[in-house]
Amino acid sequence: MKDLFDKASAKCSKMITGLYSTSFSIGIHLLDKRFRAPIYGIYGFVRCADEIVDSFHGYDRDKLLQRFRSATYEAIEDGISLNPVLNSFQAAVHQYDIDRDLIDKFLDSMAMDLTEQVYNRYNYDEYILGSAEVVGLMCLKVFTENNVEKYNHLYPFARRLGAAFQKVNFLRDLKSDYEIRGRTYFPNVNVQRFRQEDKHDIESEIEEDFRVAREGIMQLPHGARLGVHVAYAYYLKLFKKITSASASDLMNARLRISNQKKILLMLNSIVLDKLRML
Repeated sequence: MKDLFDKASAKCSKMITGLYSTSFSIGIHLLDKRFRAPIYGIYGFVRCADEIVDSFHGYDRDKLLQRFRSATYEAIEDGISLNPVLNSFQAAVHQYDIDRDLIDKFLDSMAMDLTEQVYNRYNYDEYILGSAEVVGLMCLKVFTENNVEKYNHLYPFARRLGAAFQKVNFLRDLKSDYEIRGRTYFPNVNVQRFRQEDKHDIESEIEEDFRVAREGIMQLPHGARLGVHVAYAYYLKLFKKITSASASDLMNARLRISNQKKILLMLNSIVLDKLRML
């Protein structure tokens, strides 16, 4: 029966989430049960595409990404895929009417990672839109459950949250992106001479993204708010750790938040939720 295959597909996407991201896995677990499978489906899809461009060195990544793009559209068109991750994703696309434009923009940004090395301001903004902001919008489609008015209202907040997450990732991975992948995402920044002034300018931009994003989190449906807040709290904690470090620190070590601190952040969010402060 297809129901059994759909359950297996959902479990596959859930497993990928757990293996690749402790923070998002915890956040998704705290969502209302009805939201978990589609969000796992979105994360599994996003992670597979990201792995193609970031990790599959020694393979024809351009060909692999093209095949993945074609398989994605075929899965959506057919309403099924023998690839469990794409089967899980297409189910979310159909159930929550996820726009084809969001999927196009995401895959276009993944393709940019195969060609772009140094990003100017335009390409930087376009990349963040496609790689992160539209992922937040896909999730928002799920959380608003086809309520167009609510989706449109929360649209700008979801974009800012996705942008904040991605920019924090860029700062955290500044060294590896440059040395391993040959990428410089931040425009007008010389990574070889990364200055405290550069770091401060980037942090000011991220701080504003976080401020605006929090307004939107507080307006999410209750079944989505806690899980999203946990991811927000984790990234905000990581951001604060980055702001406390020097520019040279970022070029010498990859900063992270321990699993123990992630659990404490989760518990704090749960307490705030119980006190109706979320």
